[in-house]
Amino acid sequence: MQVRCITTTPYEGQKPGTSGLRKRVKVFQQENYTQNFIQATLDAMSSPSAKEATLVVGGDGRYFSTEAIQLIIRIAAGNRVGKLIIGKNGILSTPAASNLIRKRKADGGILLTASHNPGGPDNDFGIKFNVSNGGPAPESVTNLIYENTKKCNEYYICDMPEIDLSKTRVHTIDGFTIEIVNSVEDYVQLLKEIFDFEQITQFFKNNPNFTILFDGLHGVTGPYAERIFVEELGLSRSSIQNCTPLPDFGGSHPDPNLTYAHNLVERVERENINFGAASDGDGDRNMIYGKNAFVTPSDSVAVIAAHAEVIPYFQKTGIKGLARSMPTSAAIDLVAKKKGLEVFEVPTGWKFFGNLMDAGRLSICGEESFGTGSDHIREKDGIWAIIAWLNIIAAVNEKKPGSGIKEILLEHYQTYGRNFFSRYDYEEVESESANKMVAHLRHLINASKNDFIGKSFGQFTVKEADDFEYKDPIDGSITKNQGIRIIFTDGSRIVIRLSGTGSHGATIRLYVEKYSQNASEYGADTQEALKPIIDVALQISKLQEFTGRDKPTVIT
Repeated sequence: MQVRCITTTPYEGQKPGTSGLRKRVKVFQQENYTQNFIQATLDAMSSPSAKEATLVVGGDGRYFSTEAIQLIIRIAAGNRVGKLIIGKNGILSTPAASNLIRKRKADGGILLTASHNPGGPDNDFGIKFNVSNGGPAPESVTNLIYENTKKCNEYYICDMPEIDLSKTRVHTIDGFTIEIVNSVEDYVQLLKEIFDFEQITQFFKNNPNFTILFDGLHGVTGPYAERIFVEELGLSRSSIQNCTPLPDFGGSHPDPNLTYAHNLVERVERENINFGAASDGDGDRNMIYGKNAFVTPSDSVAVIAAHAEVIPYFQKTGIKGLARSMPTSAAIDLVAKKKGLEVFEVPTGWKFFGNLMDAGRLSICGEESFGTGSDHIREKDGIWAIIAWLNIIAAVNEKKPGSGIKEILLEHYQTYGRNFFSRYDYEEVESESANKMVAHLRHLINASKNDFIGKSFGQFTVKEADDFEYKDPIDGSITKNQGIRIIFTDGSRIVIRLSGTGSHGATIRLYVEKYSQNASEYGADTQEALKPIIDVALQISKLQEFTGRDKPTVIT
């Protein structure tokens, strides 16, 4: 292969966020834009260097993925990478990629995904680098990638024919190996080692009227769901929908929440389906929804932690600890306290969980942004969470027949109390307005702190307020300015932060939480229960005044 050195010009703004670099497709299609970022990523590899390294490559199949993979192959060859392991047709869910990196002892992976963001020629694309533990690159690596992009004046590329990604086979060219693998097989085998598939299958046989519906939202998890639900668990094909991955996700928003998975929600309610579930574009998020029973992500991870002893994997490993992202409700904290387990509150970003897992201090964790997972890999895992719920339902029904999502939730509340929780997303807000709102809040909790603490807003009195800061107990690193927290004397909370997962403008996330041990409230509507504190949150933040938005884009 002939290596060519191509002269290029650096692009501004190629700074990876918590989930890689995300921009509009047209941005990535600019001359040398994608090539520069790939070169900068390979240059950031140090132990080992990209030379002779083994990398896993794949993604959610969104628009521009095929072209990007061919570029990665040619640039990897130009940088003397030893081997690429690529999912068939370029498809690999983020959890499956993490598993492959760990199973094959690869040196890292390049994932082509913008997760739950829309796809298509006018929408989003993303490139993310995962390190050798299978998890997202830490800040030290993403910062180095960014520094490399600012001085990227050349990249190395080989002239070679396009590689056929549609067939599983091994290509070897001048010592450079490209292995096209089955995208589903290794991941399904992993899940079968974690969960009791026989128990779940027997539950469906014993309860033929128990119906389920999985919605792939035309994202990457469709082939995984078809293999698991239809082939492994023996369910009918009518139990899955939208399971063909499409470059534009069928024109929909592949985000598993009550707004964007509305078709699933409507069918569950209309057809009295017992168990509904959905995953997102790249397969790392999930939603659980039963008839009249929406499971918040905060409750979902708490329920899984509370019932972990029925899952074979945890029977073998034990529970080393629990954790949640800071904005997530404290429901899992209550489980940890009752079970005598260590619990961690970390910034948003799965890499923080990964440090704790690698140190043997964390087993189960979750983020309120519909991400749930465990130490079986180093990414959140949508299908894992869904199968965990089915394993729990199957186990609970052996002692309490007729138990479904609603019954399991109510029993959980009776034991631990209920953390009413909701998130308001204001998407694509003008960045300057969003930053002014955050500056107002920081002034409120810092310069005016003495006046703010103890101040009452209706029934809520401020107990403490800060801009969340985290000191990693493993490596000692400090992460600052992770979100404004306002905690009231009754335990209720308001959290406001800007999200880094969008590709355009700013996304403001407003989180509200109210804890109750009043059993008569456990069945109450979440939005009704939270209305007083939501009103206070809008009053304190002046969100409507700064942004001009009178309602959120999404409520979850």
